[in-house]
Amino acid sequence: MKGFHQEVVRVVLLEAKNRCITKVDIARGTVNESLAAPREIFRPAIIHSAFAFVLVHNHPSGNTKHSVADLQLTKRVAAAAQILQINFLDHVIVGRGFYSFQEAGLV
Repeated sequence: MKGFHQEVVRVVLLEAKNRCITKVDIARGTVNESLAAPREIFRPAIIHSAFAFVLVHNHPSGNTKHSVADLQLTKRVAAAAQILQINFLDHVIVGRGFYSFQEAGLV
């Protein structure tokens, strides 16, 4: 994903043993922004009966620092995942390296 020239939001769907079921692109944006609502993120998780998922998006600039919008999305997705009882394992930003919200204690 770090080679993309626009932001792409992707969800990686996992079964109960954390093996990948599928990967679904949720949204494509501009060079610095992509809009994804929780309903678009959870639709494929529900359709594929996913046990868990990881949210991934890229920053074409290569900078992996999260934005305020990235943090807000993470919080909304975490709240919705809890209600839907689908395990939200991490939100990862890919650039020159990566940033894990879970490693930072934000998931």
